[in-house]
Amino acid sequence: MRNETRTLFLDPDLNVEAYRFKGIMQKFPNHFHEYFVIGFIEKGQRYLLCKGEEYIINQGDLVLFNPYDTHSCEQIDGKALDYRCINVMPDVMKKFVKEITGTDSLPYFTKNVLFRHELNASLKELHIQILQKEKALKKEELFLNLLEELIRTYSDVAFLENAPEPSDEVKAVCGYLESHYQENITLEHLSKLAGWSKYHLLRSFTKQKGISPYSYLETVRINHAKKLLEEGVKPIDAAFQTGFSDQSHMTKFFKRQVGLTPKQYMKIFEYDRQEIKG
Repeated sequence: MRNETRTLFLDPDLNVEAYRFKGIMQKFPNHFHEYFVIGFIEKGQRYLLCKGEEYIINQGDLVLFNPYDTHSCEQIDGKALDYRCINVMPDVMKKFVKEITGTDSLPYFTKNVLFRHELNASLKELHIQILQKEKALKKEELFLNLLEELIRTYSDVAFLENAPEPSDEVKAVCGYLESHYQENITLEHLSKLAGWSKYHLLRSFTKQKGISPYSYLETVRINHAKKLLEEGVKPIDAAFQTGFSDQSHMTKFFKRQVGLTPKQYMKIFEYDRQEIKG
């Protein structure tokens, strides 16, 4: 059995999540997050598909994901992945952006991959400081300097809503999936909602959102399950409350998207810091 380490630490000073995956072979299917991701490859090589664009990412490359950027990745060199990232919720990002630019807005990263970028050293240093619970001042200085460089060079400081708008039909389907995720939803119902054939709905939705309706629903359910687990809701109850047919079904999709099992994820919030070896 390969020795894997999966670490997640919640930093109380910066209000960000710091992930570290070491020795990972796992494939991550197409999904999205509700937060910004700033990450880098420490070791290994991966095929990344982000918003329809293909990349080969290697050691030293940075990745930048905006909220709702659809992406998937898998290893291609037969070697394990070492990866660090920092996850920043939009409300937290907005506060830091105001500190840097004076504007009450969110950035939109225009590049998803920065190849062999010099900022990976700063990001690694910040990540280590977070995991080692360094003083707030030290971390804040480094994080603000890192964000300033990324925002000024690789983003449009504009509201995320300025990203390309999907059609009214696709927006209606997204809204329905987001509010009815606990229910058993059929493609037949969604096609009637949009006024399109099933085939046209599948093609148009996937083209506009970069992810299929089912994968979109799956991601919405996982995001809601994460929030319940953070509150201490048991995995079996979280599965029931988020529309999964059973706990094993949720665990399968949760591990594929988050990289941790629901129980492992829940323990992080019980003990503040948790390192899981699998």
